[in-house]
Amino acid sequence: MTDWIGILKEQTATGEQMGRDVPKMLADPDISETQVKTLFSALEQQADFAEKLRLALEKFGHDFPVIKAAERLEERYADLAASAAEKLKAMRK
Repeated sequence: MTDWIGILKEQTATGEQMGRDVPKMLADPDISETQVKTLFSALEQQADFAEKLRLALEKFGHDFPVIKAAERLEERYADLAASAAEKLKAMRK
């Protein structure tokens, strides 16, 4: 049986770390366009995974606070991906 709560806890910890690391990475004046593209892609994949995790938690009837935590995780990755997209857009001007 899959430990959905355990996965959510791991992903939340990773998301919190990424929330601290990504802005620093994007603020680095030496970051390349390729690095930003790679970061954006990874963040998009994480957002997709968080969405699938949320859907699985909903499907298996977890409580509202658990679903809400999954939604926040999904939003965090989407926001980080948007930050990377904005950086990429700015780099291309």
